[in-house]
Amino acid sequence: MIAAIFSLTALGLGLGALLGIAARYLAVAESPIVGQVEELLPGSQCGQCGYPGCGPAAAALAAGEAPVTLCPPGGRALAESLASLLGVSVDLSGMAEQAPKVAHIHERLCIGCTRCFKRCPTDAIIGANDQIHAVFEDACTGCGKCVDDCPTECIELRAPTQTLTNWVWPVPEAA
Repeated sequence: MIAAIFSLTALGLGLGALLGIAARYLAVAESPIVGQVEELLPGSQCGQCGYPGCGPAAAALAAGEAPVTLCPPGGRALAESLASLLGVSVDLSGMAEQAPKVAHIHERLCIGCTRCFKRCPTDAIIGANDQIHAVFEDACTGCGKCVDDCPTECIELRAPTQTLTNWVWPVPEAA
């Protein structure tokens, strides 16, 4: 029994050392700008930009394959900061500033089909099969994928509920 423990320990240490050496010599050097761009992106992995997540979108932005206006949840502020980081000019005239939105499920129309539940990239929809679903607003990114998949059209995007954590003073109107 002691021999088995020592042999497995030696095997684990040997393979761990081999993996450490391989990681050092076979590492792929990535541009530091990709990490900086990825830090600016929201990190919600919603897919509204057409990429499967914020990592591939950051790589495309750093390579110049995507416009800086690709992230709808980020809005104008993100597009301006990406343009200044990447050193490109950006035309924001066609980009409308959107207020944050979250999904809301009308409980009277929900049939519990779980299509929205399966489609949500952030697991913001709570529920089970044949039961009414609800949305956890803090996790919802407002991507709208659940709205597209709902067969009863019981989901809509609306402004988040005002709570003490997200309430702000309204901007005064010019007189």
